[in-house]
Amino acid sequence: MYMIVGLGNPGKEYALTKHNVGFWVIDKIAEEMNIDVEKKQCQALTGTGFWEGKKVLLVKPQTYMNLSGQAVIQLLNYYNDKIDDIIVIHDDLDLEPGMIRFKQGGGAGGHNGIKSIASHLNSNDFDRLKLGIGRGKNETKDYVLTPFGATAKAEVDEAVRLAVEGTKFWLQEGIQPAMNKYNVKKK
Repeated sequence: MYMIVGLGNPGKEYALTKHNVGFWVIDKIAEEMNIDVEKKQCQALTGTGFWEGKKVLLVKPQTYMNLSGQAVIQLLNYYNDKIDDIIVIHDDLDLEPGMIRFKQGGGAGGHNGIKSIASHLNSNDFDRLKLGIGRGKNETKDYVLTPFGATAKAEVDEAVRLAVEGTKFWLQEGIQPAMNKYNVKKK
């Protein structure tokens, strides 16, 4: 089974914020799979199903962003050796809105959700899919917890669509081919 984790913050007040693009991707994948991500387990909302012939566990941690690792490690422990691979989908300040980038392992780049997961796993060795949100003029905390403007929202909606396509490709081909195909400069 493959674990696909989208990062975000629970609650209606955060639903449309920049920090929740990981949840948006999970919601689109769930829609495509016709599966509900509503099962409450291990401090997360989850849903399982088959996508492109592979069993997947879709995950939306409900711990708030900075504690995402708590839910991820609990799920990994719960499913024991049944997880073949994991990818974490999250926002990235260093990418412009509309861009996506796959990454294999590495540092957290200042992202507290990724820091939490790496800390709980005691490893940075997991795949990521980053969606660009750009940098704002406000302090980072304030910026990531606000909605996108109309132009950026349209670009990010396209990036979410591309992220769903890319995640499907990752599921079939793996991280290196996904990096080769999707890590291109925005035109």
